Amino acid sequence: MIAQRNKPINILLVEDNPADVLLTKEALADTKIPYRMQTVGDGLHAMRYLRKEDKYTEAQRPDIILLDLNLPVKDGREVLAELKADKSLCQVPVIVLTTSSREADINAAYGLNANCYIVKPIDFNEFCNVIKAIENFWFNVVSLPSNGIN
Repeated sequence: MIAQRNKPINILLVEDNPADVLLTKEALADTKIPYRMQTVGDGLHAMRYLRKEDKYTEAQRPDIILLDLNLPVKDGREVLAELKADKSLCQVPVIVLTTSSREADINAAYGLNANCYIVKPIDFNEFCNVIKAIENFWFNVVSLPSNGIN
C-alpha cells in the first residue's frame, strides 16, 4: 500500500560537496512526490538548522535527513550521535548517503541508529536509481513520523 501525503516532504541534505548537492537535486527533479529540500554544508550547520539556532530560527523540521559522513567542522558521525541523543529530534529518519563503503563506517552508523546506509554510486544513472529507490521507499511506502514540532 502506498502512503498518501497531503503536504510536501521536507528534506535536509547535509552535504559539503557542491557537485553531490547538484546531483541530488537533479536526481530528485523527476520525483512525483512534492518535496522541499534545504542544504547545509557541514555538521555544525546541520545541528544549528535542526535546533533552529542562529540564522535557522525559521527552519522547518525535516521529515527525513540525507547525511554525508565525511563533513567539515563536525562530521556525520557526530551529527548522527547528537541527533539520535536529542529527544526532540531522534525520530527524524536519517539516511546516511556517503562515498564510504568501509565496514567500520557502516557498523558505526548503524550503531548510532542511522535508519539506513547507502554508498553513493559514482555513475550518474546509478545515483539517480538510488535516489529513486529512496523516493519510492521513504516517500511512498514508509509512514514518516509526524514532525509536529516546527
